[in-house]
Amino acid sequence: MKTLIKNINIITMDANANRYPDGAILYEDDTIEYVGPYSKLDGAINENSDNVQVIDGKGMLAMPGFINAHTHIPMTAFRGYADNMPLWEWLTQKIWPLENRLEPEDAYWLSMLGAAEMISAGITTFSDMYMFTNEIAQAAYDSGMRAVLSRAMVGPDDTFEQRLKDVEKLAEWQNRAEGRITMMIGPHAVYTCSPEFLVTCRKLAEEYKTGIHIHLSETAKEVEDCIREYGKTPVRHLYDLGYFDLPVTAAHCVHLTDDDIDLMAEYDVKVAHCPVSNMKLASGFAPVDAMLKKGITVSLGTDGAASNNNLSILKEMSVAALIAKGYTGDPKALPAHTVVEMATVGGAKAVMLEDKIGSLEAGKKADIQLIDTRGPHYFPMEDPLVHLVYSGYSGDIDTVIINGRVVMQDRKLATIDLNLVYREVERIVNRICN
Repeated sequence: MKTLIKNINIITMDANANRYPDGAILYEDDTIEYVGPYSKLDGAINENSDNVQVIDGKGMLAMPGFINAHTHIPMTAFRGYADNMPLWEWLTQKIWPLENRLEPEDAYWLSMLGAAEMISAGITTFSDMYMFTNEIAQAAYDSGMRAVLSRAMVGPDDTFEQRLKDVEKLAEWQNRAEGRITMMIGPHAVYTCSPEFLVTCRKLAEEYKTGIHIHLSETAKEVEDCIREYGKTPVRHLYDLGYFDLPVTAAHCVHLTDDDIDLMAEYDVKVAHCPVSNMKLASGFAPVDAMLKKGITVSLGTDGAASNNNLSILKEMSVAALIAKGYTGDPKALPAHTVVEMATVGGAKAVMLEDKIGSLEAGKKADIQLIDTRGPHYFPMEDPLVHLVYSGYSGDIDTVIINGRVVMQDRKLATIDLNLVYREVERIVNRICN
């Protein structure tokens, strides 16, 4: 089956920044065959054929799906729980005790809720670090999302053997789900993993031939504690443990020295910037502009719904752009196009899928969102990307296609029964919170 999207304004986010105001996208099964002016299809496809599905994109903007490069999807259970607390107190006194009450099946329904929210916000791929990765993978499979999953690793402790089994199961998912599920190794952070355990996790990444997803330099306390215990910053600590010989995506990176930034740039460490969560937990403002100027790939993440409180990359784009300008005092910091790059091509690099997703190009996967630009907040229509970053909101997303499958159209989810999900999540929350 071929699908033709026509009468569409296309922003490809490719290396040449191609835009096609009267464009067309043609894809077959899960792969894009053509992106360009509708007029240049030259009758290459019979739109009336039974083997062709036609989507009229009039009034819409077509873009690659957003990529959420750092989240904890089952934490939808804790949305609105334990506000107005610093990170360490929030984790140890509120979140971790509640997480101990979760059952594996809970993670499936909580992840389905997160998937529904992300699809509704134009997110086609998410990179997750959490427990219960088998259930999260199942939710990604059932919802139709693309997922890069990491089993959160802390230690050493007596649960390591179980976590290894979780990693083994996760590796098996890579041969299923039409290639939509891949994996990374997820040591939680320097402050929850001993140096010896961090080395164990690095060797695990080498064994599975994958990258590493880790929290890094999120708070001033984390950096101060690391310097006091090891005599170096968390970034230098990971470097000395051989981490940067592998692909690394580091979440947060709020408190960095100039030496840290130079080291990360030299070894191509990717960053998942989570501005809303960092502000809500009073962790600080990441030096994104400085990182970008050094050539570091910076993507966007929402973190978990417990510390955000939503899973919208559109919101992260707007906040990231505004913070950068206020933080640096430079009105040119993080222009709209750069922020959208972070949400698309930057995200694809951060999850090691840049050859498959992140831009609309022939040969890449059909991960596409159609954004309704007929609302008053998009007029007058100057630069659509500027409007998207500063005026757009998740309700503008009309249609989402992942791996060639329409998972939402006309704002109606096609793969998730929301009422069922709501009932199950309410049951779970009533149990663990009472």
